[in-house]
Amino acid sequence: MTEHLDHKIFKTLAEVAQTSNIEIYVVGGYVRDIMLKRLQSVKDIDIVVIGNGIEFAEKVGLKIGTTVSVFKNFGTAMLKFEGIEVEFVGARKESYRSNSRKPIVENGTLEDDQLRRDFSINALAISLNKKDYGKLLDPFNGIQDLENKLIRTPLDPEITFSDDPLRMMRAIRFATQLKFKIDEAAFNAICSQKERISIISKERITDELNKIILSPKPSIGFNYLFDTGLLKLIFPQMHHLHGVDFKDGKGHKDNFYHTLQVLDNISKHTGDLWLRWAAILHDIAKPATKRFEAKSGWTFHGHEDKGARMVPVIFNQLKLPLNEKMKFVQKLVQLHLRPIVLAKDVVTDSAVRRLLFDAGEDIEALMILCNADITTKNEYKIRKYRNNFELVKAKLKSVEERDQIRNWQPPINGEYIMETFGLKAGKEVGILKNLIREAILEGEIQNNFEDASVFMLKKAIELGIKPIK
Repeated sequence: MTEHLDHKIFKTLAEVAQTSNIEIYVVGGYVRDIMLKRLQSVKDIDIVVIGNGIEFAEKVGLKIGTTVSVFKNFGTAMLKFEGIEVEFVGARKESYRSNSRKPIVENGTLEDDQLRRDFSINALAISLNKKDYGKLLDPFNGIQDLENKLIRTPLDPEITFSDDPLRMMRAIRFATQLKFKIDEAAFNAICSQKERISIISKERITDELNKIILSPKPSIGFNYLFDTGLLKLIFPQMHHLHGVDFKDGKGHKDNFYHTLQVLDNISKHTGDLWLRWAAILHDIAKPATKRFEAKSGWTFHGHEDKGARMVPVIFNQLKLPLNEKMKFVQKLVQLHLRPIVLAKDVVTDSAVRRLLFDAGEDIEALMILCNADITTKNEYKIRKYRNNFELVKAKLKSVEERDQIRNWQPPINGEYIMETFGLKAGKEVGILKNLIREAILEGEIQNNFEDASVFMLKKAIELGIKPIK
């Protein structure tokens, strides 16, 4: 393994270890990624010290002349060297109370430290000691699990997940990121220990959930979350999408699996977390709006409006940011049917102007979402929708170049209306503003001050409003 220890930080660490007569090892993700050939560039390294990790880190900091950040509550220390974060921890063994994921920590051996690691593939270690520098230590057959693409725990998984329930989310996250399977015993343990997730903070859960969402194929993780029962506990609104109702021989598609397909589709085209969240939430209100009509069958009228209202509630529950990112997702959920409707019908300039006006700078993201929303297996329908979407895109470009509607502000504002007619802010000003806006969007007048001014005066006279100048 010495060929993977060519960065000079390893030589420095080894020298300090030798002069201090202390054993140290590289552990965890760095070693795992070496074996998976995923180590494109070194960003962070975890070092286990057989002894006091903080003291050793401070010695290294002195040798290379850098500041050491100490986290006494966690018994860890960290320093940065040439863009690499090196974290140090003393080898330890842990035991847990049933009502907490905070362990009772004692000093331990390397074997104790490897045993407390979450999965066999993360328990791999490489020696940085003179006697066996570069030797790989794999006490739990992690290499075999990497070859078999398997997520397995070093300890009994029932104990592992009961002790630290966040590891259930991490198991699913690693399975999703690496496209591995979860060992049967570990899967069954997640099912039996799922209620323990309640002792984990929403922030920690959502952090793992976001990593699942950012994986190449997020549906792997969501299927595991559903099948283990975790999804119902951490994200019940998404769980409610599952299932198909039949009445008079008529059924609807399973909106859970449809959503997963949309999410996988969009993930092929964007790494934007919030656009992927829009895919997750675009149909989130379908269970609440589901109705059966004798003639048309199952309907979900207004699910885009209700879904948009649900977005802030869900973001708040999951401790996601309630800022512009939330508003972006909310907007896309609100508008996600609009391009699809345009793709089905004759595309009018006025409909395109309204879509550009409402979507603004997010029009490209909206079109990506709508393309991903085509999940039919009917090849004829796919070609038809996709061809129509190309027409919509061309029309969007043409209308935008001509009318400049995106992020558009009407050429006449409320202040000018009040000055022209001697009005105070109120209903009449709003009526005139709306009439001008609608006339431009409908193509009745051009998007410029002169045409808008003439139109405003005409409509004001019709309403009995006289100018003062």
